[in-house]
Amino acid sequence: MTEKEKLELLEDTLEVDEGSLTPDTNLEDIDEFNSMAVLSLIVMFEDEFGKKITGKEIKKYTTIADILNNMES
Repeated sequence: MTEKEKLELLEDTLEVDEGSLTPDTNLEDIDEFNSMAVLSLIVMFEDEFGKKITGKEIKKYTTIADILNNMES
């Protein structure tokens, strides 16, 4: 999976506008990044990558790059 595809998956998961996320985007700058978004990321990681991740791990992330680095293609 390319970085562009991963970004598109994240935009869909977080329900933000297409093309609005970059690796440098700070999570605190995303209005839609809330507890529901964290749950959506947990489900996305398991469904798309077969990877279990916890809310505690996600709370350590500060940028979209942190999420991308933990995705497996």
